[in-house]
Amino acid sequence: MATKIIAIDGPAGSGKSSVSKQVARELGFGYLDTGAAYRALAWACLSHDGFSVDQLSSLNLAQVFDYQISTDPDNFWVKVGNNDVTAAIREPQVAEFVSQVARIPEVRSFMKALTHRLVAESGKPAVVVEGRDITTVVAPDAPIRLLLTASEEVRLKRRSAELSESSAASVMRQVSERDASDSKVVDFMTPAPGVQLVDTSDLNFNQSVSAVIALIEQGLS
Repeated sequence: MATKIIAIDGPAGSGKSSVSKQVARELGFGYLDTGAAYRALAWACLSHDGFSVDQLSSLNLAQVFDYQISTDPDNFWVKVGNNDVTAAIREPQVAEFVSQVARIPEVRSFMKALTHRLVAESGKPAVVVEGRDITTVVAPDAPIRLLLTASEEVRLKRRSAELSESSAASVMRQVSERDASDSKVVDFMTPAPGVQLVDTSDLNFNQSVSAVIALIEQGLS
């Protein structure tokens, strides 16, 4: 049987990454962070032996972008070629640059195909796939489609709480700017028809995980 996609969208700070990973862990599913691919491609553009963002629309990315990612929620890693970039793709310079990569139509088409290939190769009965356009563009026919959201105030507090005080202001600015930039390409704040909304503003982590699992089990029953 084909691997099912559990599609979860949402803006930064909504909890979609941490919640999706825990949901996959508890249900025995695979986990796929699609944003990591965009970040890895941004890292490749920024690296000395990479390619420039201006070339991305004309390159055959399937040939030049050697991307690998774990779909095991307990053993997450990301590689570009022989380089383990799991930590590097979270660096500020990558976060600031990734929107330039993500807005290119040819890149987004490549990422859609890449996502489906990684899901098919996972060997799992289902994969929790999280990102910003999974429910609408990447997997609009997925049996479970959820949009995790939270108020902007809550989202910014969550992101800044993960970091030192000195970098909190910078991260808050980056989150706001990336939301504004990415929203020009895809609407990840409003649930599309058939997509269920999960507002985590007033939920803690465990409550958010439980709410998502309940919807998944209901939808797959």
